Amino acid sequence: GVECVLFNEEYMTCTWGSRETLTANYSLYYWYENRSPVVECKHYLQDRGISVGCRLNQSEIIQFQPFHVLINASLGGRTLEIPSERMQLQDLVKPEAPINLTIRNMSNNQLQLTWTSPYPKAQCLEHAVKYRSNKDTSWTEHQVKGNVFSLPSVDYEKYYTFYVRSKINSYCGSTQLWSEWSVPVVWGSNSTSKGTAEEQLHWFWIHTVLIPIASCLLLLVLVILLVRMERVWVILMPRIPNPSKNFDELFITHNGNFQEWAGVPKDVVESFKPNYSENICYVSELPPKESYEPLWESSNHPPSVMPGALAAPHEHSPYKNSYVGV
Repeated sequence: GVECVLFNEEYMTCTWGSRETLTANYSLYYWYENRSPVVECKHYLQDRGISVGCRLNQSEIIQFQPFHVLINASLGGRTLEIPSERMQLQDLVKPEAPINLTIRNMSNNQLQLTWTSPYPKAQCLEHAVKYRSNKDTSWTEHQVKGNVFSLPSVDYEKYYTFYVRSKINSYCGSTQLWSEWSVPVVWGSNSTSKGTAEEQLHWFWIHTVLIPIASCLLLLVLVILLVRMERVWVILMPRIPNPSKNFDELFITHNGNFQEWAGVPKDVVESFKPNYSENICYVSELPPKESYEPLWESSNHPPSVMPGALAAPHEHSPYKNSYVGV
């Protein structure tokens, strides 16, 4: 069989297979009912030398006229004619995907999605919008008559992805041929942009390429400046040394022993110690004269008295009638 598709009313292709399935040489003839003579295809679609289809330019297309196709298959000197069913070209239109998707913030947490279509008869189109948030597991799809879609409520903690596609409505044809899905547009807190796909690409390069590179360069410059400023501050304002750490060993390791901490030799320390001793001198008060008993009664020899050791007491002296012995 032959499958014909009219792309955006700009050109039409009629295909009948692929190189892997074809074993004969094929040629295509077409005509419009009660309108024109039979015409052979002028632009065959080739796959490695095998004709697999035909392309008709816009000047060769007439809508709302019954369209007929005849295929001739030649193999081994024999020719087989394969006629197709009558076609209505207005039912074979496949529009081009919508472009210029734009999202606008409306009041009351509402979003408005708009787009344009390259198809020349916008009034003949109906559209489908599908979207989901980063928290959803499935897509939500809505049929839209015009080129405006409103999302009544959005969560600003999420980000949303939107697609749009188009097809001919029932007023202009009877078809189930949808266009391809458009380039997506993204909106939300974590999206790269809140506008058209071209703006998203622009912001993608800024966020993923320019900003990281600029951040690294800025960090490198700050590190260099910090190192240089540290040297300048050390030169202009040298730090005051803190001697407390130098005495930690004196009190912790040597328990306050300065000579041991200072490393003074033991012979030097011993040389400063005193090498003499003093005798103890006792001083006592003699008893009164009446009860005086010589201290040498127990001895055969009286003690010797140093000259001047015994002096006459002064009349007013507190040591009257007393002797001082040394």
